[in-house]
Amino acid sequence: MAYRFDRITLLVVEDNANMRRLVGAVLSAIGIVNVHWATNVPDALKLLQEVPVDIVLTDYNMQPVDGLTFTRMLRDSERNDAPFLPIIMMTGHATKKIVAAARNAGVTEFLAKPVSVASMYDRLVEVIENPRPFVKTGSFFGPDRRRQVKSFEVERRGTGAAEDAGEVEL
Repeated sequence: MAYRFDRITLLVVEDNANMRRLVGAVLSAIGIVNVHWATNVPDALKLLQEVPVDIVLTDYNMQPVDGLTFTRMLRDSERNDAPFLPIIMMTGHATKKIVAAARNAGVTEFLAKPVSVASMYDRLVEVIENPRPFVKTGSFFGPDRRRQVKSFEVERRGTGAAEDAGEVEL
């Protein structure tokens, strides 16, 4: 199914000018026209106070505040008005350790650089079509870190012939 992305608003937080140009071209190719740009986390937080945003796209490795810290700040409902905002994190260093750290910080989706039109489209569709439930524990708040939650059937075992025949009221 093809989407019309011209109605969503993105905030892109990326400190590298070349990557901003590449991401801008990719977003344009997808049809996203409402994009706000920030080159650092303080500017991003200010923009989030000023404009409504549907999805945040952030870099992992930024200074002085990195993408993991930014994600934790967004997930903190005492500091942020939109803790449920979908966050897609980008990095050129997509190691298992970094992906796990991003997931544990509350990132919704992960995108390895260099980004392509297809990979960006896939991540955007994923956050739109398959929003994950949020989980709050003592040390974590964010989208459920499990990719799939398998349902299971409860097996009912009777202890007598009447139960097995379905003749007992519950």
